[in-house]
Amino acid sequence: MRSTFSLIFFVLLSGSAISQNTYQKMGQKALIDGDFKLAVTHLEKAISTDSNNVNTLYMLGYSYYHATNYKQSVATFNRLISLKPDENSAYYYRGKARNIMATEVKNLSNTEREKLLLASIRDFSKAIQINENDVKLYQNRAIAYRDYGVLKAQKIAKFYDKTKATDAFKSCITDFQKVLTFSPGRKDITSQLDDAKIYLNNIR
Repeated sequence: MRSTFSLIFFVLLSGSAISQNTYQKMGQKALIDGDFKLAVTHLEKAISTDSNNVNTLYMLGYSYYHATNYKQSVATFNRLISLKPDENSAYYYRGKARNIMATEVKNLSNTEREKLLLASIRDFSKAIQINENDVKLYQNRAIAYRDYGVLKAQKIAKFYDKTKATDAFKSCITDFQKVLTFSPGRKDITSQLDDAKIYLNNIR
């Protein structure tokens, strides 16, 4: 799997081999500078003239994500994955965007939140299939499982599901334990693991 920075570096190095228009180059520069809203402006124009350019799509989805436009980030990574289904980082950022939407966007129904969290879990699982040694994938899937467990443990008529909540927290715990096999002694993960165990024990 390419890391975010190595993929961007690849784009920079391969500029002469990739057909880049002016907007793509401007968007790329804005992204490197950390001006993600400006990057989106340029990259949207670039993609309108070259809709199947996977490098532009990646940069656009990444810029949408960091500009907190998660819905558009998901839509853009959908397009990228349809063209390049083995792009690990696309699943990673789409999964993160879906998880954030599920937990932070107001006025969503619980059913909508559930769909987003399950989709997020699938994204991280697919990314793990592609690269099983990327620790951040297990960590983020653990968080998605935890959020799903919290959601399904709510005592809401026709929505509460003890079995699904229990299974989610067990999966969360397994993933956090996996992270600790990669990075023993991480106090942040140990703390989240302990919290997940408490959640699990308190499901009634």
